[in-house]
Amino acid sequence: MAREKPPIILRRPRRPRAGRGHGGAWKVAYADFVTAMMAFFLVMWLIGIASREERAAVSEYFKNPSAVVGRAQVPAASTLGPGGAAERMVPAASASPVPSAIGPQTAELAQVRAPVDPQAARRAAQAEDRRRLEALRRELEAALEKSQALAPFRDQLLIDLTPEGLRVQIVDRLNRPMFDLGSAHLKGYALEVLHELGRLLADTPHRIALAGHTDEVPYHAPRGYGNWELSADRANAARRALLEGGLGEDRVARVVGLAASVPLDRADPRAPVNRRISIVVLNRSLEGTDTPVAAAAAGRGEAASAAPDAG
Repeated sequence: MAREKPPIILRRPRRPRAGRGHGGAWKVAYADFVTAMMAFFLVMWLIGIASREERAAVSEYFKNPSAVVGRAQVPAASTLGPGGAAERMVPAASASPVPSAIGPQTAELAQVRAPVDPQAARRAAQAEDRRRLEALRRELEAALEKSQALAPFRDQLLIDLTPEGLRVQIVDRLNRPMFDLGSAHLKGYALEVLHELGRLLADTPHRIALAGHTDEVPYHAPRGYGNWELSADRANAARRALLEGGLGEDRVARVVGLAASVPLDRADPRAPVNRRISIVVLNRSLEGTDTPVAAAAAGRGEAASAAPDAG
């Protein structure tokens, strides 16, 4: 029997049909890329139009996403790890925040990172006080130049700066005393001067200290009434006149009588200029103190420098 030939098997590879691509996956990738670029340029645009303060506030928010401003320098631990979002609200401390133009959170951070030097703060406060009192001095001098009521008495008004503050002194002249002899009764023109000063000092935020002074001429009245009592009564009479002129009663810090213990003219303790009323617009750092002895010492230290002006 003849042997059968094996069948011939032809393998024809399948060719891809024309127009059939590899799918639309590239479109998804391209869309993601365009979205990411749009978000990137949007962020860049927002950063470009935001101010420096707003950028600092945004940065600080991402550093501390808690609902309440915190002051901790070390990131708190949480389930998300160190620096993660807090799991509960952080109680705010009792310290007052530092005023700042870059937002409360950045101000709090500045308060933690830059501790305030008490000495530097005190010097800064004193410098600010000095600047304000210098401005008040210029305002008073300008007002005295323009005031018709005070024009005849300008030679009896002395204005200078002392360690306590801005001092205005009303001194006696030989033929023009402020008070009746041996009395605390103000002359009419002295009352007018004090009323005008009360009006000028009514708008200042500083408190006022008054002191009465006499010369060394001995004065004795019944029941031991002397220069000490007389100087105190004259200072109180000046206080009442300032209040009538518009000064608030709560603005008066102290009223003292110093008799002849702080002469303005040391060369002549009996000179008329030693009889005077001293009104001191106090520095803010001294407003809460009640130290008449220190006031006398300050006045004694300034007397020598003021004496040439008086003479």
